[in-house]
Amino acid sequence: MTVTPAHLRALASRAEALTAEVRALCDSAPNGSPEREHLAVAGQAANWLARGAEDLQRAATDLARIQAQPCGLPWSVCPEHGNTLSSSAGVSTCRVCRRTWNYSRPGEPCKEPVTWKVIDRAGTETRMCDGHVLGARAAAQGVTFLRLEQP
Repeated sequence: MTVTPAHLRALASRAEALTAEVRALCDSAPNGSPEREHLAVAGQAANWLARGAEDLQRAATDLARIQAQPCGLPWSVCPEHGNTLSSSAGVSTCRVCRRTWNYSRPGEPCKEPVTWKVIDRAGTETRMCDGHVLGARAAAQGVTFLRLEQP
């Protein structure tokens, strides 16, 4: 089985729900009752579950970052605006947001993370970043765009 960030997030969600259930049980015992005193250990377990849920969420984020593949298309784009770059003297600038990169982005393979699976009419699948999908949506007809799981 391949572990995915979604698996880890689902486990974290279950741990959060169990934490809430244990805390509610502990809070239901009346103050000063013998049950309340014995449920202190259960309350400590709820704290451990809460920390475990946080650790699982953090692991999901880290795993998503590790599993992220670069787009790799043979030209780079602005991740927010697509094919809007101009380059001069080794500096690329987005003509929309004016963000700059200190290298000639238009001629280099795209390093942005893959976020979409694009399937053309012939069934050919290409994985693309957000910026490249902007251009593909404008240029292609009859293409299917499927958003991939995000971190």
